[in-house]
Amino acid sequence: MYKAENISHLFSIDTDLHDLLKKSSNPADARKKFSQYLDKLADALHDKKHEMKSLEWLLQMNCVNTLREIISLRSEKIAEFNFIEILWNLAREDENLPPDLSEAFFEDMTNILKGALGKSEVYENQDYPEFMKLEGREAAVERSKDLDHIALETIESIKKYPSGLDRDIIEKRKHNRSHILDQLQGNEDDWNSHLWQIRNVIRNRDQLQRLVDLNDEEEEAIDLAKEHQLPFGITPYYVSLMDQEPHRKYDHAVRAQVIPPLHYVKKMLEHRENRSYSFDFMHEHDTSPVDLITRRYPQILILKPYNTCSQICVYCQRNWEIDDVLMPNALASKDKIMEALDWVKNHPEITEVLVTGGDPLVMQDSRIHFVLSEIAKVDHVERIRIGSRTPVVLPMRVTDDLIKLIGEFHLPGKREICLVTHFEHPYEITPESMNAVQKFRKLGISVYNQAVFTIENSRKFELVALRRFLRLIGVDPYYSFNTKGKEETKNYRVPMARLQQEVKEEARLMPGMIRTDEPVYNVPRLGKNYVRAEQHHTLLTILPDGSRVYEYHPWEKYLSLTKTYIDRDVPILDYLRELEKRGEDIKQYKTIWYYF
Repeated sequence: MYKAENISHLFSIDTDLHDLLKKSSNPADARKKFSQYLDKLADALHDKKHEMKSLEWLLQMNCVNTLREIISLRSEKIAEFNFIEILWNLAREDENLPPDLSEAFFEDMTNILKGALGKSEVYENQDYPEFMKLEGREAAVERSKDLDHIALETIESIKKYPSGLDRDIIEKRKHNRSHILDQLQGNEDDWNSHLWQIRNVIRNRDQLQRLVDLNDEEEEAIDLAKEHQLPFGITPYYVSLMDQEPHRKYDHAVRAQVIPPLHYVKKMLEHRENRSYSFDFMHEHDTSPVDLITRRYPQILILKPYNTCSQICVYCQRNWEIDDVLMPNALASKDKIMEALDWVKNHPEITEVLVTGGDPLVMQDSRIHFVLSEIAKVDHVERIRIGSRTPVVLPMRVTDDLIKLIGEFHLPGKREICLVTHFEHPYEITPESMNAVQKFRKLGISVYNQAVFTIENSRKFELVALRRFLRLIGVDPYYSFNTKGKEETKNYRVPMARLQQEVKEEARLMPGMIRTDEPVYNVPRLGKNYVRAEQHHTLLTILPDGSRVYEYHPWEKYLSLTKTYIDRDVPILDYLRELEKRGEDIKQYKTIWYYF
């Protein structure tokens, strides 16, 4: 809920704006006057007498243009929200305001307005660096000193996030493994067997509670999920990555990956009877020309021979079609697979097949061989991409026999096999996962990573730490996915502005070979939208609760006509407050407001 001081603070930023809104006869008049006011600001910025520093000028101009978009009739129509009417009513002290009007709305609007007036304070008390006043070797030496300082700060920031390769973490997990084996009555040979791991998947709260401490909400959420037959399951190996205590100081990303929040469970139950459509956020029903296939791009498609995994990730894109961990009916019949591949054979445009699911590497070797060999018979397929989280959650599944089997189909010059996996946090990177990755790499098979950018890996330099360790174990960062607008996974979502900030600030401080991933928003039906490029999306408005509404442009923009996609983001202020609860200094995120 907002407070009276939120209103006074907003209009204290610009009393001229307050006056013109207050004197406007209606919202349409207010829009006209505000637009004219922004035109004058832009004209002043383009005046040759203007002496503002270039970066300040760019930020101010960006905010002016953003405000123009927000108050436009087009944005109002597409977003189905009258932004200018709220400002008009606020200036007139009219009580006819939306019930969900919040501090988050005022905070966002205030910061954008400050930016438009050159009051952002982003470059407050800063001057051009000393090396720009020098030339030659003297300038180079001074520049190097500045870079040393930046590098040292970056290294210190990364150190906040321990990885599973740290010696003390390795030792801690040895104790965890011994405890788990004792409880499950297993031995070291059992632990290293993926079949034993699968037979002993943790499926309920009682089992998990014997292995690690749980807090009250975790217990309630797991019980509720199991009571109503929602997917839940964790491999013993992945449990060993959790800390014994439930404080989530270091293992927050691990626990959050597999232990559902109460909000998630309750939302899933609301749509229990129609889950397949209610939670099919990517509209795979609308992009599946035949069973087992999804196609959104000209030359690549998805083949799903196995619709389950060795464990269940809470915010899985396909939570609508996975019944439970390792469900027997999840395996597609050979006939069904052949029907799908017959379709591929009849479409020579397809040059790449992504085999995913579910996790295809959980299938038996014989079925994996069958799938790969049948795809390999399709002459026009030159690349088979395997999507699997097995190296992360079940690395012992990557046996010598499995690698040999997969390697048969990797024929440089004719056909490539590559693996795309899903490490979400440096705490998941272990000697075991590294060994699994290296088995692929030694055969010349490239390994890529797709991270989902969530509240659990979005703190300053947290994703940078992940990228750094991925490269050290032989994995190329490939995509960073902005969390999707699914209501049941609201607890995990991060404002798109934060992903833009991460890419252009923290990631930019790392060597190019580390920051190879592309930040994307996966548009339902259409496919990936490149977040790095601001021309690929448009900020339409800010809703009363502080949510930004974006228009995402399709990847085939300028190639062919199709519709754009409208989505509602999560409020930036709400996100920052959650970070603050987790011990972050949110002043370090002050530029987030200026990513649109």
